Amino acid sequence: MQTTPPRHPRPRFLLVEDDIISCGFLKAALETLPADVDTADSLASALAVGSASRHDLWLIDANLPDGHGSQVLQRLHALHPQTPALAHTADRDACLHARLREAGFADILVKPITRNALLDAVRGSLARGPAPAKATALPTASNDAQDWDEITALAALNGQRNHLVALRELFLAELPSVRDAVEQAVDRHDEPALRNQLHRLQASCGFVGAARLARAVRTLHQMPASPQARTSFQKAVAALLH
Repeated sequence: MQTTPPRHPRPRFLLVEDDIISCGFLKAALETLPADVDTADSLASALAVGSASRHDLWLIDANLPDGHGSQVLQRLHALHPQTPALAHTADRDACLHARLREAGFADILVKPITRNALLDAVRGSLARGPAPAKATALPTASNDAQDWDEITALAALNGQRNHLVALRELFLAELPSVRDAVEQAVDRHDEPALRNQLHRLQASCGFVGAARLARAVRTLHQMPASPQARTSFQKAVAALLH
């Protein structure tokens, strides 16, 4: 008599991400494993969700509105020390990546990241457990002169154009409020607030293929006092919203 092999339970992940575009992309990609994905958008909500449920893997944004990803990891590891964790960030700074590894993250994912690269990193982390590993970094859009980089965006979404259309609609709906927050931070010379807004916007641009705006965001981040950088940012936003 032939027996049916036992079914393995789906893995359960905690995804901590405060940017709605990045969260939508990452959650949809993770669910294709298949996996169940709980989400949180702050340090406080991550601790609440992580404390209430057991997860096979944590994917934690390095920068959150009310704290740092390392703080989330430290407090969750106090409850579940064997759970592996991945950090994700749009920041390519090597010093930051080193600090995240020292904090206990097994891998550093640099946004934007393709679906396949994300899933490879997740599978590898689940197989390794919480041990440190080499960072995974993907290049940003290759043609910054275009408003939209279709090739890069579709590659990140494994060719799923309907998903790309949905993400772009959400991105464009959020863009005016993000633009206003950036402008206010520049006017107030509030560099921490400006860096936070630009960091989140950089990741979103990568996921939807907003190549020209991504370039303008990088320039404004590097030269926040530059009138030319601010004008380039304004024009790039206007081109997408026209």
